Amino acid sequence: MPDLSAMDATLAVMESQVQAIKDRLQEERSAIPKAKKLIQHSLNQQKKLQHMLAYAPSRIPESMGLSDFSLVSTSNQNSVHNGGLDEQLIFPEEPVLVPKEKKGRFAPRWYVTASELDSVASYMRGRLTLDKVNFAISEMATYADSNFQLITLPKKKLSDDSWERALELRDIAMSPELKGRHFLLETDIKGPGLKLDNTGKATIIVLRHLGRVLEFRIGQHRVIALLPSP
Repeated sequence: MPDLSAMDATLAVMESQVQAIKDRLQEERSAIPKAKKLIQHSLNQQKKLQHMLAYAPSRIPESMGLSDFSLVSTSNQNSVHNGGLDEQLIFPEEPVLVPKEKKGRFAPRWYVTASELDSVASYMRGRLTLDKVNFAISEMATYADSNFQLITLPKKKLSDDSWERALELRDIAMSPELKGRHFLLETDIKGPGLKLDNTGKATIIVLRHLGRVLEFRIGQHRVIALLPSP
């Protein structure tokens, strides 16, 4: 009888171990679908990042911020209105409505692909490279972001010079040609990636040809509007 009791105890332990193994296997089976979804999601993210890396410029211009426009203090940048150019511009003395159009707070950065640049006629493209063209897009968007921030700040947070420029930009933003688009002035362009030399002018022509920008003459200014991707 003692031998049988020992065997029963051993069998009970073995049954417990087998059941634990079965439970573990069931947990692993249940985790497989979740793991497959996670792997697929990771692969999709990898493809997106590879696409962005392929067409983004190797250098991104540093944000110029509002200090370029002699603001009273850099802390004022945090009070920028959260809406786009299509929302009401807040000027305490004279509120103005900008024509409605679904645009975000930040200027679009619609980079050019290698095939698009190759499709441009060689006489127009010249010696422009994909990296130079896309770096110019980043730089132009930085100028446009600064203009948008300057427009949306209230007068009390701007110096006199900056307020005068804000009024000028506000008037330009109200032009029907722009319709709430993010924009920069030709006079904003000062490099380093884009300058008003022959190469810079050729870059703007190519971007206009590829549907990245529109150019307008508004008052005494030549204005460049950045277009979003479709």
